[in-house]
Amino acid sequence: MILELDCGNSFIKWRVLESSEANACAEGIAGSDVSLIDSLVALPDLLLTRCRLVSVRALEETDQLVAALVDAFGVSVSCAAPAREMAGVRNGYEDFERLGLDRWLAMLGAFKLASGACLVLDFGTAATADFIGPDGEHLGGFICPGMPLMRNQLRTHTRKIRYGDAAAERALERLSPGRTTVEAVERGCTLMLRGFVLTQLELARSYWGDDFTVFLTGGDAELVSDAAPRARLIPDLVFVGLAMACPLS
Repeated sequence: MILELDCGNSFIKWRVLESSEANACAEGIAGSDVSLIDSLVALPDLLLTRCRLVSVRALEETDQLVAALVDAFGVSVSCAAPAREMAGVRNGYEDFERLGLDRWLAMLGAFKLASGACLVLDFGTAATADFIGPDGEHLGGFICPGMPLMRNQLRTHTRKIRYGDAAAERALERLSPGRTTVEAVERGCTLMLRGFVLTQLELARSYWGDDFTVFLTGGDAELVSDAAPRARLIPDLVFVGLAMACPLS
């Protein structure tokens, strides 16, 4: 069995594969290293042989997680690393090591699936956009606050904005002007993200006309899917790239 991990700023997304070619037989999201280990230990008949991960966390934090996995399961761990070029994609950053590894892997996965020009829109803690040309050249991208950051900033800096996750979910049942604070905040932030999508689509069309593929990924991708109705919604796009960066066969 293969354990795959996407270690983001806020959560660790994980899944277990029976083999390299298999679909996930178990998956989840953990808020900490301890929670991850506990979730895995609770799985029946778990027999991990290999692990691969991508992390945007500090090196020390990543090393601690790797050590915990080795200690708990005796598994060898392969970590994705920055690259100037891989699988036909050329990193467009002036300092290629500064490009977030999650963005890099999502681009690898997208270019493989598209076999041509593509726009990758990822909606997690941050919202990101990356442009990959038909020749695999990464033209660069954009980063702005995602839904969690926008929401938390308003909650933190505005005294009267206080509400829970359940109220936030109910507020997004429609996008008419809000008649309560929670509706106004949640719908306003969602519309900002949709505006972000529309701007990226316009820019992509200026490069490639209509000859490109749009990918939506990340935990909040469904919030903006209506703004890009022809986009491919692939929540695990980073894992597609992870398999390319860390082949285990």
